[in-house]
Amino acid sequence: MSAILLNNIKDVRNNIKAWKKEGFTIGLVPTMGALHAGHASLIKKAKETCDKVIVSVFVNPIQFGPNEDLDKYPRTLEADKKLCDELGCDIIFAPSPKEMYGADNKLSNTEFTFVCPPYNLVDCLCGKSRVGHFDGVATVVLKLFNITTPDKAFFGQKDAQQLFILTKMVKDLNLDLEIVPCPIVREDDGLALSSRNTYLSEEERKNALSISKALKEINSLYLNDVTDTKILFDTAISILNKNIELEYIEFRNFETFEKVEKASKNTLVAIAAKSGKTRLIDNIIL
Repeated sequence: MSAILLNNIKDVRNNIKAWKKEGFTIGLVPTMGALHAGHASLIKKAKETCDKVIVSVFVNPIQFGPNEDLDKYPRTLEADKKLCDELGCDIIFAPSPKEMYGADNKLSNTEFTFVCPPYNLVDCLCGKSRVGHFDGVATVVLKLFNITTPDKAFFGQKDAQQLFILTKMVKDLNLDLEIVPCPIVREDDGLALSSRNTYLSEEERKNALSISKALKEINSLYLNDVTDTKILFDTAISILNKNIELEYIEFRNFETFEKVEKASKNTLVAIAAKSGKTRLIDNIIL
């Protein structure tokens, strides 16, 4: 059975109203499209645990900075629909910016209500270089939650800071749904799956593999009782390809998001770096 492709909020709500009357549980998988095996794993998890599954496909303009890749971000709706059909998704919600925000152009918080997560959670890691990014993410995700009223929403661990912020938003704003974290999916060579991997040349991809290798070595050292984050940091630096432009390597408690000097169970080790012009993120949780 093919997924129904819907572009407007009213149609989505009408379908959900009918599902709720039947007592169906609803799972939401929010995406920006260009779906790959990582997204497929989220959809499969949603199918396993919910009666009905909605995949949103929306390249959200308000989470992109002025010098980021909004215009060239891959848009592959036809291929996305095919994958959703294969996986038994029920609805693909693919709105326009105008449908979501009432305007085609990128809005600012001087003209539109934004959701602003705690400053200490956004002024670090990816938020440090992507000012306003997580305000845009939290805003669009809250809108999607309000439109689709899911019982569960599924997010990948690769975007660990996003996962932490959205889980906190659900708790702080008393939203009646469960955030379900899903493991990182990697390609055979270890590279974390990302829609932006298609930007990489063969050489840039080869260089990018050092990111997952560095994380793997950190995990190996931790399992051998090395907990000093200075030692773990230096080890990662020694493994990262010299052509990689490192943005950060950070160690955070994944329950509080505070920095740690000694790694322990539930320590997030996060890396962001550019290979060529492509910004990549990856992490492990010890």
